[in-house]
Amino acid sequence: MPRVQLIGKPDCHLCDEAEKTVAAICSEFNIEWERISIFDNPALADQYAEFIPVVLIDGLVHDQFRVSQARFRKALQDIS
Repeated sequence: MPRVQLIGKPDCHLCDEAEKTVAAICSEFNIEWERISIFDNPALADQYAEFIPVVLIDGLVHDQFRVSQARFRKALQDIS
């Protein structure tokens, strides 16, 4: 199963929108995912602070800023 991570920060409206999309689509595929705050991980903050929210699938960047529902769903289908 793919590992999905959403990197963002609190009080970020784009992060909140991305979370809704990731949660809904991961639920369709019965895939667990995690949300990680850049405030809790300095290395991620250095790497992604200018690009949040960032969605990773198996450690690779899938989307930044906005999550395309169709593209995310297809990516999970392709690797399921």
